[in-house]
Amino acid sequence: MATILSGIPLRDKIKGELAVVVSHISKGSVPALAIIQVGSDDASSSYIKGKIKFGEDIGVPVVLYPLSSTARDEEIIDLILRLNGDSRIQGIIVQLPLPVHMDKERILETIDPDKDVDGMHSLNVKKLLRNDPSGIVPATTRGILTLLDFNKISIAGKRVLMIGRSDLVGKPTALAFLNRDATVIIAHHLSLDLEGLCKEADIIVSATGVPKLLTKKHAKKGQIVIDVGISRHEGKIVGDAEFEALSAFVSAISPVPGGIGPLTIASLFQNLLRKYTVGILTANF
Repeated sequence: MATILSGIPLRDKIKGELAVVVSHISKGSVPALAIIQVGSDDASSSYIKGKIKFGEDIGVPVVLYPLSSTARDEEIIDLILRLNGDSRIQGIIVQLPLPVHMDKERILETIDPDKDVDGMHSLNVKKLLRNDPSGIVPATTRGILTLLDFNKISIAGKRVLMIGRSDLVGKPTALAFLNRDATVIIAHHLSLDLEGLCKEADIIVSATGVPKLLTKKHAKKGQIVIDVGISRHEGKIVGDAEFEALSAFVSAISPVPGGIGPLTIASLFQNLLRKYTVGILTANF
């Protein structure tokens, strides 16, 4: 039976550590997080509620800036520029996805790289590419590495298969594993012989949102499976992996929900508070 890599106990550990850090910051100096939401997508609203609750639990102000789904690029850019210049705001998130009429790249590039707690600005991407520790690692990527480190799962020298090539998860996670001396292959929906690629890997990270993409036939004994995908299937929230089948076969697997999701939020606040937390947190990289 596989070890279940739950993110909830680790999230709670990090939450406690961050709350202690915040308690030692003078009240008027606690950095605030700004979240810009365009439209009222239900999934996005749910994610935002989780971030607001986490902020409340550790004593960090989270300010939501809702904009109409018909907002123009200039409106969100003007808001970001104001937040860039606001010393109270030390983290800025543009909740994705944005409406199709908006220029996502232009908008994300407007964020001050030092306040880009999602790690999406090109300067932070460049720093990740160069393994520069002064950059901000995207929250989901950071959460994946934190979970592996906490469970003492080594990365160096391992063969890692990253399934998914999104800018938000797939590409930065592949780079982060490469920076940790793994041998990395990136696969996607057009990859030939996905089953064969999976069986060659020591660690599989899947972030596609395709239910039942990974079955027992894709796995081998001793593997680690990190399931980042999330979707609704037959009335349930599920990941990319057939959890029951794989958990009886592989060495360790993260559940959905309750795996990487909780750590993504925790990692976001680690990014926000990074200058206060060097040498303190459970995982610091």
